[in-house]
Amino acid sequence: MITGALGFVGPHIVEALRRLCGSPLEIVATARVGKQHPLLGTVMPLDVTDRAALHAAIASVGPTHVVHLAGFAAPAMARADPDAAWRLHVQGTLDLARAILQQAPDCCLIHVGSGLVYGESAKSGRALDENVVLAPIDEYSVTKAAADLALGALARRGLKCIRMRPFNHSGTGQSEAFVIPAFAMQIARIEAGLHPPIIRVGNLDAQRDFLDVRDVASAYALAVRSIERLEPGIVLNIASGVPRRISDVLSGLLAKSRIKISIEHDPARDSPADLPIILGDADRAREVLGWKAEHTFDDMLTAVMNNCRERAAQQAMVQP
Repeated sequence: MITGALGFVGPHIVEALRRLCGSPLEIVATARVGKQHPLLGTVMPLDVTDRAALHAAIASVGPTHVVHLAGFAAPAMARADPDAAWRLHVQGTLDLARAILQQAPDCCLIHVGSGLVYGESAKSGRALDENVVLAPIDEYSVTKAAADLALGALARRGLKCIRMRPFNHSGTGQSEAFVIPAFAMQIARIEAGLHPPIIRVGNLDAQRDFLDVRDVASAYALAVRSIERLEPGIVLNIASGVPRRISDVLSGLLAKSRIKISIEHDPARDSPADLPIILGDADRAREVLGWKAEHTFDDMLTAVMNNCRERAAQQAMVQP
């Protein structure tokens, strides 16, 4: 079972599971609002803030594994509605874990948290491993950290779980709330004649650890395949270990542009609580999962740029 399957990462996980786990494999995709999806098939409606619905779904499906993706995708969404972030990230995750313990105790939970839980600890500038102190700085990271810690406690009471802490990742299907598709969509709209040849940017000095979403999805699929032999509650960072300035991200995308584009600074795009550098150490995931990144940084930029061109072309078709 995959919660939040209609988000950015969900379809990539389905592809990774089918590729790595083979058959027979039955995937039950869920989302707050159910629908038909070309890759996921029938997506079952499931609101993870509805305790009774969670228990009924786990009892009905009887999953062997749950990959828990449901949550706010971007920190800005949690800042806009902190109460909802606590309900969704913390209470929803706790209720899901308790439903698993009560209704399907042999089920394994793969919880998708965030590398942002390290927060202030990132100011050391060093690559952060799983032993670094959690020091979240905003509603998104503090609720992710709270859920992560709560699952660690439940693992001591019999919950089979892996706590994943992915760092920045991008790829096809990601929204413009994130820096790489935000840049790429501006470039794609300019190429399509929808915008003048000026790209507006925020802080370009920050350094971040970026992975291709396909490699992150592979890590989750490997976790599904490996969880039975791992210590319950184990924490695994998923990161590249390579710091990249946002200015380098922009330069890489502009190098793929088909026309010349000027750059203007837009203060509205600056992050209000930015950390100068966030860098992860994923040695443990490489050791216990046999995971490694297969796609280069340029592979990721190319995939995002091509996807954004397709989206911009669709937008151009409906322009008056």
